[in-house]
Amino acid sequence: MSETKSYRQQKFVRPVGATEILLIRHGESKAATEGEPFPLVNGQGDPELAQTGREQAEKLSQRLADQVIDAVYVTNLRRTHETAAPLCARKGMTPKVVADLREVHLGDWEGGLFRIKVHQDHPKIIEMREQQEWGKIPGGETNAELDARVARGLNSIIEKHPDQVVMVVVHGGVIGSVLSQATNSEPFAFVGADNGSISHLIAYQGRLSVRRFNDTSHLSAAISAVDSLPT
Repeated sequence: MSETKSYRQQKFVRPVGATEILLIRHGESKAATEGEPFPLVNGQGDPELAQTGREQAEKLSQRLADQVIDAVYVTNLRRTHETAAPLCARKGMTPKVVADLREVHLGDWEGGLFRIKVHQDHPKIIEMREQQEWGKIPGGETNAELDARVARGLNSIIEKHPDQVVMVVVHGGVIGSVLSQATNSEPFAFVGADNGSISHLIAYQGRLSVRRFNDTSHLSAAISAVDSLPT
């Protein structure tokens, strides 16, 4: 009698030609203070990392020290450069800048004012959350505008790195845009990545698949969260 053949569950393997993306949210940035706006770069707030953010960047570096990474990308804002710096120093790599992946433009509330308005539960913040639309911020960038440039920026990376792993250090709003587009979810479904977190995607034949979201095991063992939107 012939032996019965069994079939194990298959482990995911990156397809040939695909790009593996480690999408990192920058470490915690300097606190906003009324009357002391952050410096601006091309009209957007550009705070440095807080001490906690620098510690998060170092823990991220330790987590990824043995991971094969073929290229590192950052935005034109310093908090992404400072987050990538410890790992780049370990690996002797120089990050490349993709300005299209910069944070949501917050219009009249740039320079740290948006963060203050969030803490104050300003009516426009409530409207923004309820309607899941960045454009409710006075003078702010719309979801459509954000999604278009983020897709353009990410695709410019993907096309350069078939069969490779890239680390891309970006911002909370950008991560929300990328994962919303990847999953066809509500716009703010993934606007909540923690500082220093890792989200993991596979780009293949024009599609993005999500392997993980908001991995913070290198930062904390905690599972539950208490805060709402990142600021």
